[in-house]
Amino acid sequence: MRGMRQAGAALLAAMLTVTLVATFAAAALWQQWRAIEVETAERARIQSAWILIGALDWSRLILREDSLASGGDGTDNLSEPWAVPLEEARLSTFLAAQNNVAQVEDASTDTANAFLSGQITDQQGLLNLRNLAGEQQVDATALRQFARLFDYLGLPRAQLDLLARQMQRATAREGDQGSSPLLPQSPAQLGWWGLPPDTVAALVPHVTLLPVRTTVNVNTASAVVLWASADGIDMADAQRLVQRRETNHFRSVADAAQLVREAGRITSTTHGVASSYFEVRGRLRLDGAVVEERSLVHKQRGTVRTLWRERGSLAHRMGTSTGR
Repeated sequence: MRGMRQAGAALLAAMLTVTLVATFAAAALWQQWRAIEVETAERARIQSAWILIGALDWSRLILREDSLASGGDGTDNLSEPWAVPLEEARLSTFLAAQNNVAQVEDASTDTANAFLSGQITDQQGLLNLRNLAGEQQVDATALRQFARLFDYLGLPRAQLDLLARQMQRATAREGDQGSSPLLPQSPAQLGWWGLPPDTVAALVPHVTLLPVRTTVNVNTASAVVLWASADGIDMADAQRLVQRRETNHFRSVADAAQLVREAGRITSTTHGVASSYFEVRGRLRLDGAVVEERSLVHKQRGTVRTLWRERGSLAHRMGTSTGR
C-alpha cells in the first residue's frame, strides 16, 4: 500500500513537472510570437512611411512640371494632370519591370501586397479662413462670404462671429501674443477655438486655412464656394460657371465675370484663375496595415515646397481590405 502511494506521488510530481514545462514553453512561445508581431508592424510602418514620402515627391514633381509647362496659359484647372486622382493600384505597377516581373529584385518591401492611392486638391478652390483676419479688424468682405456659407450650411451666426474673432486674435500683428489663441494648422482643428464637432465637419469640405490671404480659383471651386465667395450672385450663376468650365476652363477672371448676370460681382480682388497652394493626400495599404498622409505644398514657378505634413496612425484591419 505504501509503495502504491509513493508511485502515485511520483506520478503526480511528474505530471506537475510536465505541466510547468509546458506552461513555460507556451509562455516563451507567445512572447516570441508577440515580439515578431511587434517587429513586423514596426517594419511595415517604417516601410509605408518611406513609400508615402516617395509618393509626395512624385506629386511635387507633377506640380513642378505643371508650373514649368511650356505653352500653358498660366491657369490651374481641373483638366490638368495634377487634378486626376490616383485610384488604388498595386505599387508594383509603378516600378520598372525586369524580366517581365513587376516586383523589384532584392526589394526590402514586398510590393506585391502594397496598394497606393492618392489625390491632389487645389486649396484655393475653397474659402480661406485666413481672409477673415484684416489689418486691424475682421475683414468685411470675407465675413460676408463666410456668412453666406454658414447660412447655406444652417450653422449659427454666433459660431461665425466666434471664428472670426479667434482668427483675428490668432493672426494679430500687434499686442500681447502670449494671450492670442493657438492658430490651427487645418480646418479640422477648429475645435481648439470652441467650435462644435458637427460645425467643423460641415465646414471642412468648403474651407481651408492657408498661410496668407488668397483669392478663390474660379476654375476649381465648387458651385457652393463660388456662390458664397461673390456678392450678389445666385446659385444658378454659380452652376453656370461650373458647367462652362467643364468644356472650356477660364483663362481670366473677366471670362468668368461675363457669365454672371450682374457686372462687377466677380473681380480679381476676390477671384483668380491660378493657384499656389495644394493639398496632397496619399494612402498606402500594405497587407493589413493602412497608413495615410496629408501634406500642404506651395507651388511657385520651378519649385514646389512642402509646408507641413501630417501622417495618420498605422491601423490593422481584420480580413482582407478591398480599398476605398
